[in-house]
Amino acid sequence: MLRDLFRRLSKLLLWFAAGSALLVLALRWIDPPGTALMVERKVESWVDGEPIDLQRSWRPWKELPDNLKIAVIAAEDQKFAEHHGFDLDAIQKALVHNERGGSLRGASTLSQQVAKNLFLWSGRSWPRKALEAWFTGLIELFWSKQRILEVYLNSVEWGDGVFGAEAAARHHFGVGAPYLSRQQASLLAAVLPNPRAWSPRRPGPHVSRRASWITRQAYQLGGSHYLEQLKPWRPDWLQSPSR
Repeated sequence: MLRDLFRRLSKLLLWFAAGSALLVLALRWIDPPGTALMVERKVESWVDGEPIDLQRSWRPWKELPDNLKIAVIAAEDQKFAEHHGFDLDAIQKALVHNERGGSLRGASTLSQQVAKNLFLWSGRSWPRKALEAWFTGLIELFWSKQRILEVYLNSVEWGDGVFGAEAAARHHFGVGAPYLSRQQASLLAAVLPNPRAWSPRRPGPHVSRRASWITRQAYQLGGSHYLEQLKPWRPDWLQSPSR
C-alpha cells in the first residue's frame, strides 16, 4: 500500500513539474490574461460584499517607459540584472533582522514577486515559499530579464483593483504609461510595498522621501543605461552588423 501511494504521489509530482514547466515556457511568448492575485482580490471583494472592477491593460516592453523600469528596479531589486532569481545577501540580512524582532523584512526579488503574483496565493507558509522558489527557478530558466520585468510591470498591484503600469498611470495620474514623468514613476515605485494604503497621487511624507531616494538610486544605477544589461543574449551571428 505504501509503495502504491508513493508511486501515485511521484506521478502526481512529475505531472505537476511537467505541466508547470510547460505553462511557464508558454508564457515566455503569451501575455498572461490575469494573475492569481487578481483572482484573489476579486474573491475577497465578493466575500466583503463590496465588488470591485479590476483595471488592467497590457503594455508591451517597448511601450513601458524607461523611467518606470529603472525606478522599480531601484526600489525593489537593485541586483536584478545580476542574480538568478534569489538575492542571497538580502535573504541573509532579512533573516538576521527578523530574528531581532520588530517589523518583518522581506527579501523577494522581482522574479520571486512575479512567481508569487502570477501563480500563487497570498500569505506566509513553507508550502507557498517552496512553490514560489520552484516557479521562480522556472521563470529565470525560460524567460529573459526583459520578459520578467515586462510581466511584473503589467501585473503588479498599484491600488484596489488596479493592476499593471497602464492602469496605474491612468488611475493615479490620468496619463498613459508611456507618458509618465520621472517623478511620477518614482512615486509609483515608492508605494509598491503597500499599494493599497499609500497613494502616489497624494503622497505623504514617507512616500515623498522614498520617491526622492528612488530617484537618486536610479541615477546611481545608471538610469536607462542599466536596462542594457537586461537584453536577451543573442549569438554573434544574430547581432546587427556594425557600421
